Amino acid sequence: MTLDDLPTPCLVLDLGILKRNLARMAAAVARHPGLVLRPHMKTAKSLAVAELAAPGKGPITVSTVAEARYFAGGGFRDQIYAVGVTPAKLDAIAALNAQGADVKVITDDADAAAAIAAHPGLLRALVEVDCGEGRGGVAPDGPLLTEIAGRLGARCAGVMTHAGHSYAERSLAGMEAVAEAEHRGAVLAAQRLRAAGVRVEVVSLGSSPTALHGRDMAGVTDVRAGVYMFGDLFQAQIGTHGLEDIAVTVLAAVTGRKPERNAVLVDAGAIALSKDRSTEKAPKDYGFGLMLDREGRATFGEAIVQRTHQEHGEVRGEAPLPFDRLPIGALVRIAPNHTCLTVAAHDRYYVVDGGAEVIAVWDRVNGW
Repeated sequence: MTLDDLPTPCLVLDLGILKRNLARMAAAVARHPGLVLRPHMKTAKSLAVAELAAPGKGPITVSTVAEARYFAGGGFRDQIYAVGVTPAKLDAIAALNAQGADVKVITDDADAAAAIAAHPGLLRALVEVDCGEGRGGVAPDGPLLTEIAGRLGARCAGVMTHAGHSYAERSLAGMEAVAEAEHRGAVLAAQRLRAAGVRVEVVSLGSSPTALHGRDMAGVTDVRAGVYMFGDLFQAQIGTHGLEDIAVTVLAAVTGRKPERNAVLVDAGAIALSKDRSTEKAPKDYGFGLMLDREGRATFGEAIVQRTHQEHGEVRGEAPLPFDRLPIGALVRIAPNHTCLTVAAHDRYYVVDGGAEVIAVWDRVNGW
């Protein structure tokens, strides 16, 4: 089977690029003695990818109960479910743990902590700390940290934080500064809990930029990163990887040609690509994606998906498009603007290794 045999739109995953991205992150983490990479599977959502990203069924991070169940079924026991847990989900997590998993939940709420402590099942939790992102979490130097840990009691396993605001940085120095603030916040929180008599087993932090560029990880047990595996046009602009390191593209077919506006229509629209606009505030705005040729090369120049409808994408070229190479039905590949959201609409990866031959089909889990 080759790319020519695939239904469009669909996901194409280049195994060689994936392995290169995984090796880059593994080397960055290996700079810090004792530090463990706990890859976040919220992007890939695939057991086959997890086997490569966390060899030997190592620790992972998930973002849904469906992921936790799927990966536990595949032998990945040590997990952090890195979204604030609700009491209604505790039964499902406890059931997984009763079957041999070790899925740790997170919370930044005293009442939720009390519910976790009161649950009859096997549960452990991390207190979520805000190190500057301004999303979830409590201040590392505030009173809620120790109150929540106190409510959890023996079920408190430590602390976690996420430097999502690292994505707003555009320089190495800026990312290093965010990484250091993230490190200080996590370690301070852990120190305060230990001083209060709380056993802290896990001190977890990370985003792809801070995992790659953090200089000091002393006192941290693991780092969580996920988008680095596949990459995208936004991550390429903030230095997580190069443009040549985008491992996942959307295979699409030309459905219309509009020479009068130097545009082609493709059968990958808002659902297949997502309508996320991560690069809108980046130095280069790639719209809803960059059109590549069938082999994944940028031979059309900056041919950008400028508009999307549900199942239509309109690609316009900054230079004249070669319409003779783009007949109706011609296959192209779209590099994603934000890979996490692009892959979410698909249920499998068609795997290649630098060529057009499909060497494997890997499933992925969706839903919650």
